[in-house]
Amino acid sequence: MKLFSLALFGALSATSFAKSYPVTGNTVNCRSGPGTSYGVKKSYQKGQSVSISCQTSGTSVSGNNIWDKTSDGCYVADYYIKTGVNGYVTTKCGGSSGSGGSSGSYCKKINTAGVNLVAQWEGFVPSPKPDPIGLPTVGYGHLCQKKNCAEVKYKFPLSQTTAKQLLSDDLPKYTKCLAGYLNSKVKLNDNQLAALTSWTFNVGCGNVKTSTLIKRLNKGDNPNTVASQELPNWRKAGGQVMQGLVNRRKAEIKLFKTASSKQAYPKCQ
Repeated sequence: MKLFSLALFGALSATSFAKSYPVTGNTVNCRSGPGTSYGVKKSYQKGQSVSISCQTSGTSVSGNNIWDKTSDGCYVADYYIKTGVNGYVTTKCGGSSGSGGSSGSYCKKINTAGVNLVAQWEGFVPSPKPDPIGLPTVGYGHLCQKKNCAEVKYKFPLSQTTAKQLLSDDLPKYTKCLAGYLNSKVKLNDNQLAALTSWTFNVGCGNVKTSTLIKRLNKGDNPNTVASQELPNWRKAGGQVMQGLVNRRKAEIKLFKTASSKQAYPKCQ
């Protein structure tokens, strides 16, 4: 009951304090998911104000792959919303709602191999600066939530040690949303959970929730087969194939298929 209450409060708070922004397109479709392949739930007209509760990445529209989740519960391409900045203006969509059946006893922190993998592919940034798609980041892929990353408790410029600590602070929320989308029949060892957490950290909880990878795991398909076939599909940024993402997916698959006797999901050993 306590967890439900906190989740409900968080959802209500996100809606209550969502900011409103004007629509710039003539007729802009709001879809059931962050992409043009999702069904249209409603449409907004030019000049109409919409409230954004959270943002995530999805299908690129004219070079912008950010999608805004509105207070109507649907997603609209950020390209058509005048937020005033070329990047995120609120928190990333996440949470543990959906088809998951986790009891909450999964491993909350991923293993060292997973942390090192994320750090390797995110790259070290000692002080806040825009990443390759213009989002302000610091450390190992920490997306700034406030101006100059004021929410970070570690002193700038970060050392690699404090950057790793910041990364360790950030990762559990991605493991949490991942676990929330998996049903309790899925069995993952610590390397598999770490590899999928790296993927989730990279593409965002919203994309993970609606992915074929999650659907196939929940359906009972062989995890190694699913990872080998589905992870390579996540290789684009801004509509372009990025070699760095191709290489990262290969590293995640390698870790995922590395044998381990330690169970991490749905229960932590």
